[in-house]
Amino acid sequence: MRFMIIRRADADTEAGLMPSDAMLQAMGRYNQSLMDAGAFLDGTGLRPSRDGARIDFQDGEPVVTQGPFAETRELIAGFTMIEADSMAHALELVKRWPPEDADGHTHLELRQLYELDDFVEGDGVGIHKDLEQRLQKQPVSIGTHLLFRGDCAEAFAFYADVLGGRVEAAIPFGESPMAEEVEPAWRDRILHAHLSLGKGYLMGCDAPPNHYQTPQGMSVQVEVDTAAKAEQAFARLAEGGTVTMPMEATFWAERFGSVIDRFGIAWMINFPGSAGADCPMGKRENEA
Repeated sequence: MRFMIIRRADADTEAGLMPSDAMLQAMGRYNQSLMDAGAFLDGTGLRPSRDGARIDFQDGEPVVTQGPFAETRELIAGFTMIEADSMAHALELVKRWPPEDADGHTHLELRQLYELDDFVEGDGVGIHKDLEQRLQKQPVSIGTHLLFRGDCAEAFAFYADVLGGRVEAAIPFGESPMAEEVEPAWRDRILHAHLSLGKGYLMGCDAPPNHYQTPQGMSVQVEVDTAAKAEQAFARLAEGGTVTMPMEATFWAERFGSVIDRFGIAWMINFPGSAGADCPMGKRENEA
């Protein structure tokens, strides 16, 4: 059974007063005890209602009211999600709430969550079960891992400069447990590199000659928010490389071009602009 512990707001939380370090430690220890018991699912605090809004629907139309809201005791300051065998078990866990919170005068509410099995089977439940199954299958993230012929460090430094990224790791073979398994001349080559690029990332390594294959059937797709960025990134990546499609307007983007850079990696540079807004391909990306 899943339960939500609702922490009601008070004057301090609505004023935006941050918890003391002692309170954070006490809450951390409480959450750790829940985790050790296999009961902790999630939990966080909420900013004051002045930073929020209410959305009421009238005849199907949304009406937005900006915070703050006066009825403090009816507001929520945070929540903790737990799993328990029964309501009695959940209550025992809640009773251990840190007394440091609000000097021992905290107002909590415990509510059990509905599970899909609580509902009568039908098309509606089927939609939600399908969603649940999809969420269970989805990975935390998907990234691109690139293979190089011995110039991974140079390539990642170049990509970081072109795309405004940051090389978070560039570990050579010689500094890994594999050091004795590679030829001495290969020990300064890269076993693992990680490049952060905004919300995305690239990983890569140098593949020994007997393992390297020229990349085929893939491209690294980069979407930018201005035509100037698209032109600049395309021009830089094309330095010493091969342009496979010049930068130009298409039916799905204001600017699009593809290139194989001097390291043998294929890129597609895309700026949807107004063309993307009118194209099903662009709309799908923008809505995501």
